[in-house]
Amino acid sequence: MSKKFARRVTVAITGASGVQYGLRLIQCLLQADTQVLLMVSRAAQVVIATETDLKLPGQPEAQEEYLAKLFGAAPGQLKVFGREQWLAPVASGSGAPGSMVICPCSTGTLSAVACGASNNLIERAADVVLKERRQLILVPREAPYSEIHLEHMLKLTRMGAVVIPASPGFYQRPQSVEDMVDFIVARILSQLGFEQTLLPRWGDALL
Repeated sequence: MSKKFARRVTVAITGASGVQYGLRLIQCLLQADTQVLLMVSRAAQVVIATETDLKLPGQPEAQEEYLAKLFGAAPGQLKVFGREQWLAPVASGSGAPGSMVICPCSTGTLSAVACGASNNLIERAADVVLKERRQLILVPREAPYSEIHLEHMLKLTRMGAVVIPASPGFYQRPQSVEDMVDFIVARILSQLGFEQTLLPRWGDALL
């Protein structure tokens, strides 16, 4: 019998700079006894190869094995799905988890989700989350934002999605790139309802 995990969360990594945010989020979710249903876009695979030293395989099954070993996932805790794997749980409201995070979220994915394109499994999974009135978090990483990008973010926010731009703060005086990555991941985890120790809450020192 497969292990029952405390929660299930869908994570998608798309082709924006900042894949470190998505990878760190996956690691933290796995450490929190969460089953992660993961999708990695083709563009994201290129960015991972460019921005990290990881040698991520091209096929979902191999990606699953590679990342499960990298992050020490329990058997069955990490599931990776391909872009046209339409029988995946995330493709239907009857099987999808209650929360989805697209991190980082490319402006192309932002546009597709805002318009309900559903041309691949990532877009379809986000569409499912919106139609089922569940939790959708998008982490765009772009500079500057055009009026198109801002309109799409406003549209999605009005639908109930949460937009967390990958803009780390500095009040915690980060000492490394990892500290800045953890700032954003901590905000995502808080939105998801997880207790996190990556970032102290503002004002905690006064309590």
